[in-house]
Amino acid sequence: MRVREKLGKLPEKPGVYLFRDGEGQIIYVGKAVSLKNRVRSYFGAPAARDPKVKAMMGRARDFEYISTDSEVEALILEANLIKEHRPRYNICLKDDKSYPYLKVTLGEKFPRVFITRRVVKDGSRYFGPYTQVGAVHETMRLLKRMFPLRTCKQKSPLPRSRPCLNQHIKRCLGPCCGLVTPEEYRKVVDGVLLFLEGKQEELVKALRARMESAAENLEFERAAELRDQLQAVEKVIERQKVVYADREDRDVVAMARGEDECCVMIFFVRGGKLIGRERFMLDGTGMMDRGEVITAFIKQYYLRAEFIPREILVEEITPAETEVLEHWLTGKRGARVYIARPLRGEKKQLVDLVGRNALLILEEVKSDRAARKEDAQKALEELAGALGLEAPPGRLECFDISNTQGVESVASMVVFEEGKPTPQQYRRFKIKTVAGPDDFASMREVLGRRLSRGREERELINTGQMSGKKAKFHRLPDLLVVDGGKGQLSSAVAVLQEQGFANIPVCGLAKEEELIFLPGRPEPVRLSPESPALKLMQRLRDEAHRFAITYHRQLRGKRNLKSMLEEIEGIGPVRRRELLLRFGTIEKIKEATPEELAAVPGMNSRTAQAVFDFFSE
Repeated sequence: MRVREKLGKLPEKPGVYLFRDGEGQIIYVGKAVSLKNRVRSYFGAPAARDPKVKAMMGRARDFEYISTDSEVEALILEANLIKEHRPRYNICLKDDKSYPYLKVTLGEKFPRVFITRRVVKDGSRYFGPYTQVGAVHETMRLLKRMFPLRTCKQKSPLPRSRPCLNQHIKRCLGPCCGLVTPEEYRKVVDGVLLFLEGKQEELVKALRARMESAAENLEFERAAELRDQLQAVEKVIERQKVVYADREDRDVVAMARGEDECCVMIFFVRGGKLIGRERFMLDGTGMMDRGEVITAFIKQYYLRAEFIPREILVEEITPAETEVLEHWLTGKRGARVYIARPLRGEKKQLVDLVGRNALLILEEVKSDRAARKEDAQKALEELAGALGLEAPPGRLECFDISNTQGVESVASMVVFEEGKPTPQQYRRFKIKTVAGPDDFASMREVLGRRLSRGREERELINTGQMSGKKAKFHRLPDLLVVDGGKGQLSSAVAVLQEQGFANIPVCGLAKEEELIFLPGRPEPVRLSPESPALKLMQRLRDEAHRFAITYHRQLRGKRNLKSMLEEIEGIGPVRRRELLLRFGTIEKIKEATPEELAAVPGMNSRTAQAVFDFFSE
């Protein structure tokens, strides 16, 4: 159906619309109170005057829509679709997996607290997302010092006759040895929740009451432990700054912007005290006003946030969106949520403080980026001089082989451009034609496959049969690096000649003495250990090794998982395959609940319970 015909059939209902480019990729997701009016507005004269809309509609070739019963449903659907498809013309936070969370496993008899990047609906509480990994690890260390919860990885602690070291040093209550009841253990978990929610005053009152009760019951050792815990919490409270006198919970959001990127910062105020902050760098915001940026940020951030405060203070916001955002957040929180843009007074001063901090972060990021770019350029220039290249190599590709005695042999291809990793261009290979641990033959196979694919794609692009976007191997390296010495290098040289790419510079980096081997040179190149060029080559080689060994372990884990699943009664080939497709690793199956296991195609509640019991034991 042609676009004009589809425009005539749009309903006057709320919903979500999606624009696609000529290759069928979703490039924009939006929501509308009236799909008919909103989508038609993109094809009118006023829209052509907006630079962002003009650029987007220049690429758009089709659209589709999903109607909903309310504008709030449309907002939720819009946020989920943006998160899933990450369209070019939408503001997107990084994927959830990039951000760590703190997970409290409330569904377990004796809950644990640990860091995770995977959020699942399993009855646990999640706190985050955190953009600074160091901060979340510091919080974890603080929790371990203040709250004696178990750190073992089993969902149910295995019975032990003797307590572990953590129990001896008072870092664990010893549930595995029956030294604590579930009820008493849960009181400590409740303290963790209060601490992570920023309700330290309530936590102090609860700890003091329990300490006094223990002292009255002549449980002096227990009272001393509670006293130490209380003092640790009070030290944390002393470091927190009172920023507002009404003791309300609120988030404060402001931003600073550069040419085509901005830094959005959020301060967390709990009980009138500043307990933390997070910052998010957003790209592609140059043609958007400040209200649009913060509105889009609120949708994406609170879609995944566990805790929503009563009040959100913002520097700017799209006025038409405020009411529906408040309605959505109120539903998520279960109590009234207000979004306010203060114009004067203490609240305005607090928003300005957040904005100044965002500006400092933005300037710091720009400065660091410029310094790294300069360092990378110097390293590439030094590398070109040491290897006799005509110019600094813009694109470096490094290959590594990984296997265990020839089993599950794999290879990795890692790409650095302008001295920086470009993970979206990494590739991995299963070795298909080599039996046993033969790294030389494996290197010949993987380089042959990579180069032949590159030649084929370049021919298809030149004849118009393939677009550059869909091609994966058409770009050739300015320098090809193999992990190894003369043997691996000779394999690479032979393949380059066979494939007609003898003009591509190639070298080998040996691990032992960090020597660089070049074809035709009897002596290797030895760079200073402090050389920026050598450090760049080491980073490239280490990244290739990491990527290869990660893939090897993944395949080995799947093989081991398959053999383990064969031991479970009722799990045949079909169910094994479905479980492998759904979870992929032993750890993920161990973490799954019986309900999640039963939801896998071909499974039922009885076999799901059998799998759960097998891994629990």
